[in-house]
Amino acid sequence: MGYKINTKCILSGYSPKNGEPRQLPVYQSTTYKYDSSVEMGKLFDLEASGYFYTRLQNPTNDAVAAKIADLEGGVGAMLTSSGQAASFYSVFNIACAGDHIVSSAAIYGGTFNLFNVTMRKLGIDFTFISPQATEEEIQAAFKPNTKAVFAETLSNPALEVLDIETFAKVAHANGVPLIVDNTFPTPVNCRPFEFGADIVIHSTTKYMDGHATSVGGVVVDSGNFDWTQNDKFPGLTTPDDSYHGITYTERFGKLAYITKATAQLMRDLGSIPSPFNAFLLNLGLETLPLRVERHCQNALKVAQFIKESGYAVEVTYPGLEGSRGYELAKKYMPDGTSGVISFRIKGGREAATKFMDSLKIAEIATHVADARTCCLHPASTTHRQLTAQELIDCGISDDLIRLSVGIEHVDDIIADVKQALEASNK
Repeated sequence: MGYKINTKCILSGYSPKNGEPRQLPVYQSTTYKYDSSVEMGKLFDLEASGYFYTRLQNPTNDAVAAKIADLEGGVGAMLTSSGQAASFYSVFNIACAGDHIVSSAAIYGGTFNLFNVTMRKLGIDFTFISPQATEEEIQAAFKPNTKAVFAETLSNPALEVLDIETFAKVAHANGVPLIVDNTFPTPVNCRPFEFGADIVIHSTTKYMDGHATSVGGVVVDSGNFDWTQNDKFPGLTTPDDSYHGITYTERFGKLAYITKATAQLMRDLGSIPSPFNAFLLNLGLETLPLRVERHCQNALKVAQFIKESGYAVEVTYPGLEGSRGYELAKKYMPDGTSGVISFRIKGGREAATKFMDSLKIAEIATHVADARTCCLHPASTTHRQLTAQELIDCGISDDLIRLSVGIEHVDDIIADVKQALEASNK
């Protein structure tokens, strides 16, 4: 039976049998007992399914991963210890030294540094392009060794809406997958697989957790990409000597990508969340549709207020008519975008500092996308390591403020923003 996403947030991933706990249990154990070494040997050879070490699999983590896979419409998923880890694994699973990735320039600052600095040290090259690039501009960024295209469905913090179908079309014409970060819209508001994306990642730290309790990430595999169509992905289509010659595409079919990520990369790098963090994430997922709806309702009203206040040079909220990305948002996120607003305040950096220091309900915090309203000045925090040109490429200016609108009463949020805007001009 095909349930609506609100129901899936409650029921997917864990189905208790008669007399079993109604709530997903926390399997806080590193290891699992077996009656024979033969049984355990089959697990190590990927000849049988089961649990033997939590670094690779854990019942709590797997239930939550299965729920998120169902929410996104994928065939499988893998939880990671952070959104950064999810970004890394999603690319490193199919790219190695000597390879190249095409990426949107409008991405989270931590992801930009991961790609532009750390992964370059691993020998993987990146070309950054506008999220609004035309087919011709995307194609021009490709090289013979390009292995994937990466972008954010709704960029952090510039709030650029990705034309998913255009990016997917060019990626597929070149025989590579489109990987998208769907953190801000969540699967409640955007379904990237339905528009051609192949791999979806999230920082579950944000709306999925919803309460700023647990850092985490997830990689979701659509199962739709044909890894055997060319010779670009030998890690998936040729024998893996570390698993006695298993070829992932032959043994696991549509689950090849996510199985390799778990069995090989997680085995070797170990960026797992604790089972208790997965348990907390599951609690957040149960109320995700309710919270996202309120976040979007509040953010739209706050964005309208800031636009009409006269204190902003520009307000960017794709759900606001006339805002940059509005038309694309109607196509890809018709029920709402997120609770995040970006606006350029009159008076520049000094006014931005006064505004944030004057807030009473909203908190200055590195975090974003949880129940509480918070704000940040990206140029001096999350994107501090970027050069002036890189900031421009990411759509970030000195006067830009990122406001993450929470689920407090919207009248209280607006009153707080109003007095802070007034203080910024004194």
